[in-house]
Amino acid sequence: MSDASADEAATPNLAFEGTTPYEDYVQASVLTHLQHPLSDDPGEMAFLVTTQVMELWFTLLVHEWTTAAAALRRDDLPAATAALRRSLPQLESLNASWKPIAHLTPAQFNAYRAALGEGSGFQSAMYRRLEFLLGDKSASMLVPHRGSPAAHAELEKALTEPSLYDEVLRLLARRGHPVPAEVLQRDPALRYEPHPQVEAVWQAVYADPDQDTEALRLGELLTDIAELVSRWRNDHLVATRRAMGAKPGTGGSAGVAWLEKRAAKIVFPELWTARSHV
Repeated sequence: MSDASADEAATPNLAFEGTTPYEDYVQASVLTHLQHPLSDDPGEMAFLVTTQVMELWFTLLVHEWTTAAAALRRDDLPAATAALRRSLPQLESLNASWKPIAHLTPAQFNAYRAALGEGSGFQSAMYRRLEFLLGDKSASMLVPHRGSPAAHAELEKALTEPSLYDEVLRLLARRGHPVPAEVLQRDPALRYEPHPQVEAVWQAVYADPDQDTEALRLGELLTDIAELVSRWRNDHLVATRRAMGAKPGTGGSAGVAWLEKRAAKIVFPELWTARSHV
């Protein structure tokens, strides 16, 4: 084959009847035309795109943790751990999303802050679903979504379903660990509260690694997730404090004070407290 023939053979197909297969699959033209800045400040575009990227990461994490919860319900631990393991680099990427806007000065943020109006991150339906999966349930957080029936229905369903941690504890009980009945039978629509007997279960798992090595590996995966979620919350707090200090947040929130309370919450609490007793 001549060099010219080889070059022709290596040329990708450039002619399509309609849109490209890439566009049909990725919907890039939809994604890249969702940005509609409301101010004249050029920095608003970075804020808008960054926020939209975060929403996509929330969507993927909800998918992975919902997949893991379903696998735990059917005692498919390999499928559950695979989904949880996939979520770790996704969480790291979500946390890295703060970088484009993490060092805003008050003047830079104020240049387009008015464009947000009453908009605030706590109104994100997908982030709320993520928090519900982590066990941080609150019926009051459905209220902002009453005007969006589809989002409200999805959140209402997520509120009443067992969280990811609920499914983990149910799995441990089926494997013979003494998870108390009041934890297994609790109302899943309520925020998860730590229980001393659950702490004792994790203490036993960590004290004797050979007792249930799969439970130990699951505990470590959950701990990795909890650590990354804590970093997300702290990065959010620091970025907000840097951009606006202690001023009230958009949407009527308390701003930094609200985020400080969120950052103090521990995900999967007994996995952390049990370590003090091993």
